[in-house]
Amino acid sequence: MYDIIVIGAGHAGIEAALASARLNNKTMIVMGNFERVANMSCNPSIGGPAKGIIVREIDALGGQMAKTADKTLLQIKMLNVSKGPAVRALRAQSDKIAYQKEMQQVILNTPNLDIKEAYVASLITEENKIKGIILESGEEIQAQAVILASGTYLSSRVLVGHNYRDSGPDNERTTSSLSESLKSLGFRLLRLKTGTPPRIKTASINFSKTEPQYGDKVLRKFSEETETVLPFEKQEKCYLTYTTPETHEIIRKNILKSAMYSGLIKGIGPRYCPSIEDKVMRFKDKERHQIFLEPESLEIDE
Repeated sequence: MYDIIVIGAGHAGIEAALASARLNNKTMIVMGNFERVANMSCNPSIGGPAKGIIVREIDALGGQMAKTADKTLLQIKMLNVSKGPAVRALRAQSDKIAYQKEMQQVILNTPNLDIKEAYVASLITEENKIKGIILESGEEIQAQAVILASGTYLSSRVLVGHNYRDSGPDNERTTSSLSESLKSLGFRLLRLKTGTPPRIKTASINFSKTEPQYGDKVLRKFSEETETVLPFEKQEKCYLTYTTPETHEIIRKNILKSAMYSGLIKGIGPRYCPSIEDKVMRFKDKERHQIFLEPESLEIDE
């Protein structure tokens, strides 16, 4: 019998499991693939406007994200420094592979925390109270509480252009049976949309046509417990480039190949982080839009 079972080992699942275990609860964290723990499928960055304050709050409550971000960053800087202090935000470009490896070691070495590599088929309930989980193998595991942190693996669908398939991030499995279990308990499920930027080979970029973006020379850190951080001289550069009228014309001519405009997606994109085709279609008076090129890891050429 566990005190708490956490389903999912992304950012939220890890923090939930660590918080539980560090409070001396007998805890289990369940994930489909241990190698994907703390995987940054979208953009390997920590912090920024809105999210930066959350990272600091997690740290203040004894969480792990800020510490691991400080230890595995490629670059760190304060955003919006030309504006007032209320809107400034710390942002780090992380080494996605180093971040994963560090988080894996943290959960492997945390007392009171068991790791289970498996897929959850359904929840066990009795008189409308949670009693545990059932794995796809049929194994039942009892718990006093279950925390769902399945993120983009719960009945997930990947859309590329006008094509789509049932899949989790990076061709990982999706988990539809858990969704059906939740529906049977009376939960109404909604689908959220997130966009993932394309990856390109570093060797294919003509950096002479871009504007280097540097980290801050002032030593920055997320966690109050961090003693040493990567100095400015060792930080990686990001790069800024721009779309052109030709880029916009290509996008407009092929706009129906975008899932956002072909009808595959019924909702609207985020207001403050629109996709490139959304920028071109919504802001037709703009002659160009920014495109940032950011390193993913020192271990890969992307």
